[in-house]
Amino acid sequence: MSAMTEDPRSEEEARAERLVRIGQPPRNRGEVLRKLVWILPWLVFLGAPVQDLAAGHHTTAATTAGWVGLVAFTGIYLAVVFRTMGRPYAGWIVTALVAVLWVLAVALALSLGSAWLGLFVYVSVTCGVTLPLSAAYWTIPLTTVAMMLAGWFVDDLDDAWSLFLIVLLVGYSMTGVRQLVRTTVELRKARATVAQLAANEERLRLARDLHDLLGHSLSLITLKSELAGRMLPDHPDKAAQQVADIEQVSRQALVDVREAVTGYRRPRLAGELAGAQVALTAAGVIADLPAEPDLTAVSEHSESALAWALREAITNVVRHSGAQRCVVELVRRQTLDGPMLELSVEDNGSGGSGKGPGNGLTGLTERLEKARGSLEATRLKRGFRLVARVPADVPAALTDVGSPA
Repeated sequence: MSAMTEDPRSEEEARAERLVRIGQPPRNRGEVLRKLVWILPWLVFLGAPVQDLAAGHHTTAATTAGWVGLVAFTGIYLAVVFRTMGRPYAGWIVTALVAVLWVLAVALALSLGSAWLGLFVYVSVTCGVTLPLSAAYWTIPLTTVAMMLAGWFVDDLDDAWSLFLIVLLVGYSMTGVRQLVRTTVELRKARATVAQLAANEERLRLARDLHDLLGHSLSLITLKSELAGRMLPDHPDKAAQQVADIEQVSRQALVDVREAVTGYRRPRLAGELAGAQVALTAAGVIADLPAEPDLTAVSEHSESALAWALREAITNVVRHSGAQRCVVELVRRQTLDGPMLELSVEDNGSGGSGKGPGNGLTGLTERLEKARGSLEATRLKRGFRLVARVPADVPAALTDVGSPA
């Protein structure tokens, strides 16, 4: 019965969240396992080399070298592909590791026989996933040719032909998947930009509203003040009425302004993430930001505190760090104090020249303490890391953390 009453929108939102996480580093153990599910089934082609070694067809030295080569090949393959699905290695490291895979596949196939031709499938996959597309388009057919030559050398072209289309097509299919992931990431960044533009539009709307409200009210106050000044010597009663009207207009103007800015000065984490993307990109800093944050059951006070923390951290990165890369992570953690929402901002810059916490960090610490949270600022060997934590279940009656002075 519970399955029948399940909200279909929650399932759709969960599916959208999984799609958004494509091409992003795993945030928890569950996401690590889901990414492994995409990688491990491809290891089926290692069955032939394992059976070949277990059958005892080779000398002890050859068998030992085969096991060492197979473990090294598998480890490099998993490392390169898994990191590419999160935070990839530098380009020269990827090129070197792909070259090592290529050499191992050729050497093992030529020395141990046709059972090892399946290793070229992994080389083709790695080329399609990790190398630039311009390089992948010619390394994949080159890998296929190398596999065919290895099959010809070991006098087993039948096995080589059976793998020909697999090696060729699986590499090119990985380039398609890669471009799909890239499109997904670009769409996510576009959504963040749209959110920032929407925030800017809201600011313009508020400016127009305040101009209309205060322009009318202040003009009326000015007019009645002049009338009261002229009436004051000879008609104190009428002047008092004008002063009373001024008080009423002032109070109404205050009510109108409060209504106009209700909910506006409280920052939202999604908007701050979008603003961080724009600020870091404008400063020439490579930004690694999470997608739309999961704020289920998180109070506005906790979200507001983290939003101020993110704004302060990004401001410091842009103004003082001189960093080339900034990584922002948002995770939930279960602690002895209950569920916590943790925001981490880490850069690889110099961290500025200050020796102690500045006014911004001091004020931020006070703001987080009002939300029952905490702040950690750590200077790294190369860079700076700021970690802000707030309870994920702050009571709604908690005092507002406010806005900066």
